[in-house]
Amino acid sequence: MGERDFIALIDGTHQLVQAPIVLVWDRLNTHVSHAMRELIAERGWLTAFLPPAYSPDLNPVESVWVHVKRSLADLAVVALDRLETLVRNRLKRLQYRPDTLDGFIAGTGLTLADPTSP
Repeated sequence: MGERDFIALIDGTHQLVQAPIVLVWDRLNTHVSHAMRELIAERGWLTAFLPPAYSPDLNPVESVWVHVKRSLADLAVVALDRLETLVRNRLKRLQYRPDTLDGFIAGTGLTLADPTSP
């Protein structure tokens, strides 16, 4: 995927949620390119953060996956589609637990106050 593909996805998401979006990008070349920085700058509702190159402790998504994997630890699944259904179900449940999601962010030691784009 290139910069235009990512921005099209982000624009579509923005239209659906009708709210500002905050991204935590990894350092994929299309995420840090000059073209992407320009596309982000054109969108006042979009803020992007770039953590250090390898920093799973600063990435709240790592905590999300630990949480989901822990909930699946004692299950024996016989089909890949069943596993996919279970993972989707666990992620969907998390959408309705904002305190848990806030805890994943708090666990990074990062704050959401006064965001600035790179």
